[in-house]
Amino acid sequence: MTRAFARTLGLLLLSCALLPGPARAEADPPAPAGGDYLGEAACRSCHLVEAEHWDDTLHAAVFQKNPRNALERRSCEACHGPGRRHLEDPQDRARILAFTRESGHPVEVQNASCLQCHAGGARLHWPGSAHEAVDVGCSDCHNPMTRSSERGLLREATVHETCFGCHPAQRAEFRKRSHMPLFEGAISCTDCHQPHGSVADPLLAADELNALCYRCHADKRGPFLWEHAPVSESCLHCHRPHGSNRESLLSSPLPFLCQQCHSQRGFGDHPTLPMRSANLGSGAAPDDRLLNRSCVNCHSRIHGSNHPAGARFHR
Repeated sequence: MTRAFARTLGLLLLSCALLPGPARAEADPPAPAGGDYLGEAACRSCHLVEAEHWDDTLHAAVFQKNPRNALERRSCEACHGPGRRHLEDPQDRARILAFTRESGHPVEVQNASCLQCHAGGARLHWPGSAHEAVDVGCSDCHNPMTRSSERGLLREATVHETCFGCHPAQRAEFRKRSHMPLFEGAISCTDCHQPHGSVADPLLAADELNALCYRCHADKRGPFLWEHAPVSESCLHCHRPHGSNRESLLSSPLPFLCQQCHSQRGFGDHPTLPMRSANLGSGAAPDDRLLNRSCVNCHSRIHGSNHPAGARFHR
């Protein structure tokens, strides 16, 4: 290497060292030392069991190993508030924020602590939602202090077990003979409902009911050449959403379900003939049209038809 080349190389390295580097993002201010905030070690000295359960949660992984801001670096006190006053008088529950119904703190105060980090995403519709309106607390469904579920830090092992804590009537419906495949693991409550708020009642995970049903039942969507008006209006005119003791989640057995609308006389007395007491299954001359699937034996395209001869939803 010549002397001139070495001098040139040295000047280049020096000039590179003097160039301004990329702007560094300003770091969050460190968590205040002392004062009302005592740090996680002070909490663990009394709450050892709770701390051991908490160590296995997603919150602990973030707060302890990869805090994103000063709030998360406060660890326990990020959610429960500063601990100095609590340490001075542990028997006074008002001195620390606890997430239970017996804590004495209003539900909206408890929820506000969670919404410090979880205000976006699915929680956008939480204000004014059905759950928020009846004072459902985040801790009624979630347990951030232990890992009881695979996802979501739920209070129970699964979503539906958590929901059934407040919705026992729906648990009973899912146990009926014909039911949505919830217990079989094919669906979850949150496939149809948005528990944190929705633009549609009852907390539907879609803009309206039929659009929700069409996600799985796309063959019923249409458009059809021959539309069945009650089908287009609402699936619930004929079906139960969770479970039923009739086939296909029907709200009434056939032919009684059809006869709720098609009870007029005419067409050779055909619409009302199967409903007459003398022709019912227990009568002297049961009508053949009551067998098998009743009305749907002939009117099989009941959700809509594209056949040129399908005005009455025949095969």
